Amino acid sequence: MSSHFLNRLAVCSWSLQPKSPEELVDAVQQIGVKCVQIALDPIRENPEVWGKAKELCNSKGIILVSGMFGPIGEDYTTMESIKRTGGVVPDGTWPDNWKNIQTIADLAKNMNMRLVTFHAGFLPHDHNSPAFKKLVSRIGQIADLFKRKGLELAFETGQEDADDLELFLIQLNRPNVGVNFDPANMILYDRGDPIDALHTLGKRLKQVHIKDGIRTKKTGEWGQEVPVGTGEVDWKAFFHALDELRFSGFCCIEREAGNQRIQDIKTARDFIAKLPA
Repeated sequence: MSSHFLNRLAVCSWSLQPKSPEELVDAVQQIGVKCVQIALDPIRENPEVWGKAKELCNSKGIILVSGMFGPIGEDYTTMESIKRTGGVVPDGTWPDNWKNIQTIADLAKNMNMRLVTFHAGFLPHDHNSPAFKKLVSRIGQIADLFKRKGLELAFETGQEDADDLELFLIQLNRPNVGVNFDPANMILYDRGDPIDALHTLGKRLKQVHIKDGIRTKKTGEWGQEVPVGTGEVDWKAFFHALDELRFSGFCCIEREAGNQRIQDIKTARDFIAKLPA
């Protein structure tokens, strides 16, 4: 694999399920990666434990390259439940989400981050629907807040196909908003071919996640997340596309299934290192 990708490999902190910054640092050192995308919600919710995360990482030579937050009330039990509860779509959780997002923006700014990612929720297919206009308005409100703080915002892909996301971003018209591209999510949500989607969204890429999956055989059900290199993502084509697009952001390894996370993330790192340049 080209060294310019290996130099930009990171690990998603939540994949390691750490209970403290010390646990996070220990796991990252075991993996042998220098960069981390960090979950900001633990820092917001539990500053006594997580407040010194940046200083600790800095002291150990670990770089926090971006942040992530999760809207409250999300239910990933089924495809239908996450469609109903995901992101900033539901009216019932919006006031609390907006309050939390303002704190997250301050945290990210204080930690000298440039980029924060999240799942916006299901984007309505009908661009004339009130639900679509409402989501444009809410995301616009978040984007403008982030812009005032000097931050960029990225949607994680997967819950809609690439064309719908591209059209949404055109309507949104906020230059500081782009895409955190997750090829496995395109497969897990059964939303088309990841490489085609990458080309569709190419000029909007802010960051990518390295995750793998197998497509479902039953419509309306999840696919299966599997260790990188054992699923349906064509990784050689993926990195070739990133090269063609002159992508210069970070590639963050994410693992959200299984109970040997450190080993699976090491496997992903080693698999990527062995890919032909």
